[in-house]
Amino acid sequence: MKLTIDRNALMRALSHVQAVVERRNTIPILSNILMVAEGEKLSLTATDLDIEATDAAPAQVKKAGSVTAPAQTLFDVVRKLPEGSDVTLDLGEGRLAISSGRARFALPTLPAADFQTMAREAAPIKFEIKAAELRRLIDKTRFAISTEETRYYLNGIYLHHAKGAQGNVLRAVATDGHRLALAESEAPKGAAALKGIIVPRKAVGEIRRLLDDAPETVTVEASDSKITVHIGEAVLTSKLIDGSFPDYQRVIPKDNGRILTLDNKLFKEAVDRVATVSAERSRSLKLALAPGKLTITVTHSESGQGTEELEANYDSEAMEIGFNAKYLLDVASQIEAEDAYIALGDASSPALVTDTKDAGTQYVLMPLRV
Repeated sequence: MKLTIDRNALMRALSHVQAVVERRNTIPILSNILMVAEGEKLSLTATDLDIEATDAAPAQVKKAGSVTAPAQTLFDVVRKLPEGSDVTLDLGEGRLAISSGRARFALPTLPAADFQTMAREAAPIKFEIKAAELRRLIDKTRFAISTEETRYYLNGIYLHHAKGAQGNVLRAVATDGHRLALAESEAPKGAAALKGIIVPRKAVGEIRRLLDDAPETVTVEASDSKITVHIGEAVLTSKLIDGSFPDYQRVIPKDNGRILTLDNKLFKEAVDRVATVSAERSRSLKLALAPGKLTITVTHSESGQGTEELEANYDSEAMEIGFNAKYLLDVASQIEAEDAYIALGDASSPALVTDTKDAGTQYVLMPLRV
């Protein structure tokens, strides 16, 4: 294998695939990237056997061939080469020689024949979606993905076709049991058959990263066990979480009658300030609501006390309710409108937060005892 390739093109393709590789691997070849040179391009593949990413870059191939090389070292070497330079890759005697200008490197290799790739299968569901919409669905929900491995079925985003207030929608939902995030957009043609899949956290992160360089539309394919996303030349395939996502509709409040409206930026800043003295584990704070005002309070036996009062649009009876400060900040960070709109029930009922600038989103927060 011998070829010359533009450093920027190689860097772009490498950045799209190398993050899939786990830093610590018990199987040495899974620490490598598969490189295949043929025709007028260099194809790259990386996998951890649950996720597989591929991409390609144009190259002047002088001798076709394939090999695997250490993903992290290869990425670091190419990243530090001068932008816009030409890079020559030459395989010989079990080493991959990399040269650019006066720089020379030789990386160890493993045979391409030993590289394991994920099995291909038919994908009965296929649709195109605007990259900006898929980005939005991920950004508005992924912060609520659970990190608790025992409830593995919450360790991803639940993506499915649903009936929304405005008709058929593609809906993304994530929850960790303490908070829930929901985002939806108009259902693309072909998405009606998507009854419900759980896309794992790592795959969500990799898809989102690829979407930064995406063309206007991307293609999504899904089966009962895998999802494949085509983003330009890059293709990411991931196993799905095999489990049943809970009936999230049951926890979304339908008749919370106490409405709190206040400046979202001021609210976020006040919560952040007052939470400075909250306990690290619970991060709990108390919201005391009275007509025309909101008082945010944290009292901790060791850290001290913090209080801040805000003007608010609230005309129901006075009440107190506790929340996790971090969860409040996470939700407030998603609100695009100037005002936060919070619908409350009582001190033990979940709160519903909506965004007047994005009607396709909803956030649910479970209260804490404070």
